[in-house]
Amino acid sequence: MDKRQAIGSWLSGPRAAAEDMGVDFGYPGQQLGLPQQGPGSVARFGRRFGAVAIDWIGCQLIAYGLITGRDASATGNWTLALFVILSILTVGTVGFTPGKRILGLRVISQDGGRLGPGRVVLRTVLLALVIPAIVWDRDGRGLHDRLSRAVQVRI
Repeated sequence: MDKRQAIGSWLSGPRAAAEDMGVDFGYPGQQLGLPQQGPGSVARFGRRFGAVAIDWIGCQLIAYGLITGRDASATGNWTLALFVILSILTVGTVGFTPGKRILGLRVISQDGGRLGPGRVVLRTVLLALVIPAIVWDRDGRGLHDRLSRAVQVRI
Protein backbone atom coordinates (compact mmCIF):
# COMPACT_ATOMS: atom_id res chain seq x y z
CA MET A 1 0.00 0.00 0.00
CA ASP A 2 1.50 3.34 -0.98
CA LYS A 3 1.19 6.55 1.02
CA ARG A 4 -1.72 7.84 -1.04
CA GLN A 5 -3.80 4.72 -0.36
CA ALA A 6 -2.94 4.84 3.33
CA ILE A 7 -4.02 8.46 3.62
CA GLY A 8 -7.14 7.79 1.54
CA SER A 9 -8.21 4.90 3.78
CA TRP A 10 -7.64 7.05 6.85
CA LEU A 11 -9.75 9.90 5.44
CA SER A 12 -12.60 7.67 4.28
CA GLY A 13 -12.80 5.81 7.58
CA PRO A 14 -12.43 2.24 8.76
CA ARG A 15 -15.62 0.99 7.12
CA ALA A 16 -14.56 2.15 3.66
CA ALA A 17 -11.08 0.70 4.20
CA ALA A 18 -12.59 -2.65 5.25
CA GLU A 19 -14.92 -2.64 2.23
CA ASP A 20 -11.92 -1.96 -0.02
CA MET A 21 -10.33 -5.10 1.45
CA GLY A 22 -13.42 -7.13 0.53
CA VAL A 23 -15.45 -7.13 3.76
CA ASP A 24 -19.21 -7.23 3.07
CA PHE A 25 -21.22 -5.40 5.73
CA GLY A 26 -24.56 -5.96 4.04
CA TYR A 27 -27.41 -3.52 4.43
CA PRO A 28 -28.79 -2.06 7.67
CA GLY A 29 -31.10 -4.60 9.29
CA GLN A 30 -29.78 -7.63 7.42
CA GLN A 31 -28.43 -9.19 10.62
CA LEU A 32 -31.86 -8.71 12.19
CA GLY A 33 -33.64 -10.43 9.31
CA LEU A 34 -35.35 -7.25 8.12
CA PRO A 35 -35.90 -6.28 4.48
CA GLN A 36 -33.54 -3.85 2.77
CA GLN A 37 -36.29 -1.41 1.69
CA GLY A 38 -39.94 -0.68 2.19
CA PRO A 39 -42.22 -1.58 5.12
CA GLY A 40 -40.39 -3.39 7.90
CA SER A 41 -36.96 -2.06 6.94
CA VAL A 42 -34.76 -0.21 9.42
CA ALA A 43 -35.68 3.47 9.65
CA ARG A 44 -32.97 5.85 8.51
CA PHE A 45 -31.52 8.63 10.64
CA GLY A 46 -33.38 11.49 8.91
CA ARG A 47 -36.81 10.07 9.66
CA ARG A 48 -35.89 9.14 13.22
CA PHE A 49 -34.48 12.61 13.89
CA GLY A 50 -37.53 14.24 12.32
CA ALA A 51 -39.87 12.18 14.49
CA VAL A 52 -38.01 13.15 17.67
CA ALA A 53 -38.06 16.81 16.56
CA ILE A 54 -41.83 16.71 15.99
CA ASP A 55 -42.40 15.11 19.39
CA TRP A 56 -40.04 17.54 21.15
CA ILE A 57 -41.63 20.61 19.57
CA GLY A 58 -45.09 19.33 20.47
CA CYS A 59 -44.04 18.77 24.08
CA GLN A 60 -42.40 22.18 24.16
CA LEU A 61 -45.58 23.87 22.93
CA ILE A 62 -47.64 22.04 25.56
CA ALA A 63 -45.16 22.93 28.31
CA TYR A 64 -45.06 26.58 27.32
CA GLY A 65 -48.75 27.03 26.60
CA LEU A 66 -50.41 24.94 29.29
CA ILE A 67 -47.97 24.44 32.14
CA THR A 68 -45.44 27.25 32.50
CA GLY A 69 -47.36 30.07 30.87
CA ARG A 70 -44.99 32.90 30.12
CA ASP A 71 -42.13 31.55 32.26
CA ALA A 72 -39.84 30.31 29.49
CA SER A 73 -37.06 29.41 31.95
CA ALA A 74 -39.01 26.41 33.30
CA THR A 75 -40.17 25.20 29.90
CA GLY A 76 -37.10 23.01 29.29
CA ASN A 77 -37.58 20.75 32.29
CA TRP A 78 -41.30 20.40 31.66
CA THR A 79 -40.63 19.66 27.99
CA LEU A 80 -38.29 16.82 28.93
CA ALA A 81 -40.76 15.43 31.46
CA LEU A 82 -43.61 15.54 28.93
CA PHE A 83 -41.39 13.96 26.26
CA VAL A 84 -40.51 11.07 28.58
CA ILE A 85 -44.15 10.55 29.58
CA LEU A 86 -45.32 10.77 25.95
CA SER A 87 -42.71 8.27 24.80
CA ILE A 88 -43.39 5.76 27.56
CA LEU A 89 -47.16 5.89 27.12
CA THR A 90 -47.34 5.86 23.33
CA VAL A 91 -44.47 3.51 22.49
CA GLY A 92 -45.59 1.22 25.29
CA THR A 93 -49.17 1.01 24.00
CA VAL A 94 -49.27 1.53 20.23
CA GLY A 95 -45.58 1.29 19.32
CA PHE A 96 -45.06 4.84 18.09
CA THR A 97 -45.15 8.45 19.19
CA PRO A 98 -47.13 11.07 17.23
CA GLY A 99 -43.94 12.14 15.43
CA LYS A 100 -43.08 8.56 14.50
CA ARG A 101 -46.63 7.99 13.21
CA ILE A 102 -46.53 11.14 11.09
CA LEU A 103 -43.25 10.01 9.50
CA GLY A 104 -44.30 6.36 9.15
CA LEU A 105 -42.18 4.70 11.84
CA ARG A 106 -42.82 2.12 14.54
CA VAL A 107 -40.71 0.77 17.42
CA ILE A 108 -40.69 -3.02 17.64
CA SER A 109 -38.74 -5.65 19.50
CA GLN A 110 -35.75 -7.22 17.74
CA ASP A 111 -37.76 -10.42 17.39
CA GLY A 112 -40.64 -8.55 15.73
CA GLY A 113 -43.04 -8.33 18.68
CA ARG A 114 -44.01 -5.46 20.94
CA LEU A 115 -41.69 -4.04 23.57
CA GLY A 116 -42.51 -4.86 27.17
CA PRO A 117 -43.02 -2.03 29.68
CA GLY A 118 -39.57 -2.39 31.23
CA ARG A 119 -37.83 -2.20 27.87
CA VAL A 120 -39.91 0.83 26.87
CA VAL A 121 -38.92 2.64 30.06
CA LEU A 122 -35.24 1.71 29.59
CA ARG A 123 -35.31 2.87 25.97
CA THR A 124 -36.99 6.16 26.85
CA VAL A 125 -34.65 6.98 29.75
CA LEU A 126 -31.62 6.30 27.55
CA LEU A 127 -33.15 8.42 24.76
CA ALA A 128 -33.66 11.29 27.23
CA LEU A 129 -29.95 11.11 28.10
CA VAL A 130 -29.24 11.92 24.39
CA ILE A 131 -25.73 10.37 24.19
CA PRO A 132 -26.98 6.77 23.73
CA ALA A 133 -29.20 7.98 20.90
CA ILE A 134 -26.30 9.42 18.90
CA VAL A 135 -24.07 6.33 19.13
CA TRP A 136 -25.10 3.89 16.38
CA ASP A 137 -24.32 0.32 15.48
CA ARG A 138 -23.84 -0.95 11.93
CA ASP A 139 -27.59 -1.42 11.52
CA GLY A 140 -28.14 2.29 12.22
CA ARG A 141 -29.75 1.63 15.61
CA GLY A 142 -28.96 3.97 18.47
CA LEU A 143 -27.45 2.56 21.63
CA HIS A 144 -30.79 3.16 23.38
CA ASP A 145 -32.48 0.83 20.89
CA ARG A 146 -29.70 -1.74 21.02
CA LEU A 147 -29.68 -1.96 24.82
CA SER A 148 -33.47 -2.27 24.97
CA ARG A 149 -33.40 -4.81 22.10
CA ALA A 150 -35.63 -2.59 19.97
CA VAL A 151 -35.54 -1.46 16.36
CA GLN A 152 -37.33 1.38 14.60
CA VAL A 153 -38.85 0.26 11.32
CA ARG A 154 -40.80 1.85 8.52
CA ILE A 155 -44.52 1.13 8.36
